[in-house]
Amino acid sequence: MRSSILIIYTGGTIGMQTDTATGALIPFDFSGIYEEFPSLKRLNVSIDVHTLSPVIDSSNVSPENWVTLATLIRDNYTRYDGFVVLHGTDTMSYTASALSFMFENLTKPVVFTGSQIPIGVLRTDGRENLITAIEIAGARDAAGRPLVPEVSLYFQNHLFRANRTTKRSAEALSAFYSFNFPPLADVGVNISYNQGLIHHPEPSAEQELRVATELSTEVCVIKLFPGISKPILSAILSTPNLKAVILETYGAGNAPTSPWFIELLQEAINRGVIVLNITQCKGGCVSMELYETGLRLLQIGVTSGYDMSTEAAVTKLMYLLGKKLPIEETKELLRTSLRGEITR
Repeated sequence: MRSSILIIYTGGTIGMQTDTATGALIPFDFSGIYEEFPSLKRLNVSIDVHTLSPVIDSSNVSPENWVTLATLIRDNYTRYDGFVVLHGTDTMSYTASALSFMFENLTKPVVFTGSQIPIGVLRTDGRENLITAIEIAGARDAAGRPLVPEVSLYFQNHLFRANRTTKRSAEALSAFYSFNFPPLADVGVNISYNQGLIHHPEPSAEQELRVATELSTEVCVIKLFPGISKPILSAILSTPNLKAVILETYGAGNAPTSPWFIELLQEAINRGVIVLNITQCKGGCVSMELYETGLRLLQIGVTSGYDMSTEAAVTKLMYLLGKKLPIEETKELLRTSLRGEITR
């Protein structure tokens, strides 16, 4: 049986081609996808295309755009077996991570991809990324169940869990990587799925897709550096209506032990501001109990983010704060792996 796939083009490099008359880059018309890529006809899929209007440079993406995209997928959920989202690379990991949390009871593939070179350029990486993403979104087992029923991100021969990804290079074709979790699939001559790593819904799980549309933007990210000053940190933590701070610390979750630094964090926590500790290292995990410099944070009530990426931490906080739960319940959920974003 053929799988039905909806491709959603949101904007970004992948959707550009060269105008033969002027040499300038112009938008690619994805409605003619079979004419441009006749090899797609050999895949056992039927494809529809939806282009958002207006398309958005990914540097301008906001949570409102995430809600629009998630709602579009929800409204078309029963009509298609899988979805491919074409997105600019700069904030793709944020959008993909956000949707992984916003979708509740997801049972179908949502595969994000894009490219470093416009799809209309001869040497583009977009062609292979697009074709493989479509194949993965439509892949099913012998019983007709989707092989990857979660939000994922495909780029340059690897399929990753979306909320584990980070854009690691502005120039390399392997632009994304998952530093703390192995790929869900490796692509070579064949697509090798790592089935033991892919999240599959429980057979008795509720099947109706729900979308969390309330997201809180009252969060900020503070990256520690030697010389961070008291006035600057105080100004950030005193921001009106601030609900949560993601503290990018050193190594295994370490931070300065200067009295003023600890006191400012303690005052914010006492006011009800959540302080979530993640490491600014690309790989590794926060373990605040290992060293005195991390232990002080644990003692004043800083919450461990374990091995979450910054992208996952930001979007998970927006999702949880949007639910308006009691603060201790929010902290407990931050420490809990909801969509495979934490290794516990």
